[in-house]
Amino acid sequence: MSIQVPENSSPWKYLGHNVHCLSSAPDNSTLKVVDESSIPILLIHGFGASTDHWRYNIPVLSKFHDVHAIDLLGFGKSSKPGELKYGGPLWRDQVVAYVNERIGRPTVLVGNSLGGYAALAAGAALGKNAAGVVLLNAAGRFSEEKKSSKGFLMKATEFIGTGLLKDPLIQRLIFENLRRPSTIRRTLNQVYIDKTNVDDALVEGIRKPSLDSGAFQVFRSVFEPGGPPGKPLDDLFAELQSPLLLLWGNRDPWMNAPGKRAIFKRFTPEATTEIVLEAGHCPHDEIPDQVNEALLQWMQGIKIRNF
Repeated sequence: MSIQVPENSSPWKYLGHNVHCLSSAPDNSTLKVVDESSIPILLIHGFGASTDHWRYNIPVLSKFHDVHAIDLLGFGKSSKPGELKYGGPLWRDQVVAYVNERIGRPTVLVGNSLGGYAALAAGAALGKNAAGVVLLNAAGRFSEEKKSSKGFLMKATEFIGTGLLKDPLIQRLIFENLRRPSTIRRTLNQVYIDKTNVDDALVEGIRKPSLDSGAFQVFRSVFEPGGPPGKPLDDLFAELQSPLLLLWGNRDPWMNAPGKRAIFKRFTPEATTEIVLEAGHCPHDEIPDQVNEALLQWMQGIKIRNF
């Protein structure tokens, strides 16, 4: 039995809102009949990023697998409606809907940072319909962690979300500063150990979506005190039925990666594969060759399970 991969960049809507998505097949065709036994990949970006952040991964991974990438609502070229409650439940359900509606077979979900949380939550919700989950420095908290935890988003929320974000004027000033090209570049330089790929294209790929109507509301929602809503990581790991790969940029200053890894080991399934890399918060863009190789090798051991 065979299925059809959706045409590249073809429109898709979730909750009536436009979602930007891409797909690439091994023969580089825009519409391809594929063997159902092959395993597709869905790439999910982190906070402030988009499908552009997978620029060095899609061309390589799609030589061997059907690869999809999606802009979460509120980010990239996707809609940024002000009425939505941005957080884990929204992005989980968006990813689940995309897998069911556009891919239609068990998929490996790959996410970085906030996208890692979305990938894990969606993988848990999909059950056996998730072929695997890959986390690259995933955001999120464990039940035992307090709101003052120094993890990514929590650390920023502690500064931005307490008091400062109660003043609409200060909210706006912070947002305007964060989307300046110089601020974006400075932030990236803090979280990339090898700064070679911190280039103009990366900076512009983050800056441009922040100019869209609704981007400010997304910022406010994500950085509410306590962070965006969603289940703790330990609950999601307990629900996960699919294979799990952890790819760590071990010098991530936002997450205290070594300390976070130790907590992960206490709650992740026994069969979890962990690979530690010499990189910062975004290893897929900083050292893409190593990430691509590790992901492809891990996927060779996954047995496909049908819907």
